[in-house]
Amino acid sequence: MKKILFVCLGNICRSPMAEAVMRKLVKERGLEKEYEIDSAGLISYHEGEGADPRMKAHAQRHGYKLTHISRPVRETDFDEFDYIVSMDDSNWDRLHRLAPTLEAEEKIVRMTDYCHTHVIDHVPDPYYGGAQGFENVIEILEDACEGMLEAIDN
Repeated sequence: MKKILFVCLGNICRSPMAEAVMRKLVKERGLEKEYEIDSAGLISYHEGEGADPRMKAHAQRHGYKLTHISRPVRETDFDEFDYIVSMDDSNWDRLHRLAPTLEAEEKIVRMTDYCHTHVIDHVPDPYYGGAQGFENVIEILEDACEGMLEAIDN
């Protein structure tokens, strides 16, 4: 079983959206038993909350249902997951500082490294922006999750 953890700052916009996109792709391919998918945040400010209502609304328009409840990254995540996917460089840096071992650091990857059609170096945080920011994030994550699944499903 391959285990993927998507990580952003608060775990209410980008990472739960990535989790939903990947779950849908995995389900469409009949691979549910081969993957464990989760998401977490680098801060615990939103712990126990659902996804941002704006993200939920945009996700629903694209056929996704965000049911994830925010939780912070735990040290045990570095043992439990095969891929720890950062949304931006700030997340990447913080994850590397949290990683308990060099082996754990090797599990950290950038979401946008898997993009096929978007030439971008991070998934922008839509939290303080308008509607187009949420739409942009969904488009980037659909591209990147598709690429990631192609890359790791062997």
